[in-house]
Amino acid sequence: MRDDTIAAFLEQLAARVPAPGGGATAALHAAQSAALLAMVARYSDGARYDAELMGRIVAEADALREDALALAEEDIAAFSDVAVAYQLPREAEGRSAAIAAALAGAARPPADVVRTALLLMRLVEELNIEVNLRGITDPVLHAEFTETAEVVDRIAERADQIVAAVRAEISR
Repeated sequence: MRDDTIAAFLEQLAARVPAPGGGATAALHAAQSAALLAMVARYSDGARYDAELMGRIVAEADALREDALALAEEDIAAFSDVAVAYQLPREAEGRSAAIAAALAGAARPPADVVRTALLLMRLVEELNIEVNLRGITDPVLHAEFTETAEVVDRIAERADQIVAAVRAEISR
C-alpha cells in the first residue's frame, strides 16, 4: 500500500474486494493529518514559536504518520483474513470460530486508528492551528469564507447525527 499511487488505491477501494475498505481509508486519512501537522510545525520555526514544542510535535506527528500507514496495511490484511474465513465451506468444522476470530482481528486496526486520531487531536490542540481567516481583509471574501466555515459546522453536526443513528441501529 505504501508504494501504491493514489489512483491505484482508489481503484482498489472502488473494486468489489474486501479490502481496502473504511478502516484502511480512515488510517490513510490519519496519516495525511499527521503529515499536515508535521508540515505546520516545521513551518512554525521562527522566534515567535517554542522550538522544543515544535520539534516534539514534528517527531510525534512523523511517528503517528508511520503508525497510521501500518494500521492501514494491518486493516487490509485483517479484512482479507475475514474474507478467507467466510470462504470456508459452511459445513466445515470451526468455520464459525474462524469467522469470529477474523472479525475480532479486523476490529483491532480501526480501534487503533481511533486512538491515533485522538493523539493527533492532542497535537492539534498543542499546536493551536488557526485558520488564515484573520488575514483576509476583503470583506466580501471574509464573509464568504466565514460562511464556508459555518457550512463545515453543519456538516460536522450532520455527521454526528448519522453516527448516532448508526450506533442506535447496531445496538438494537
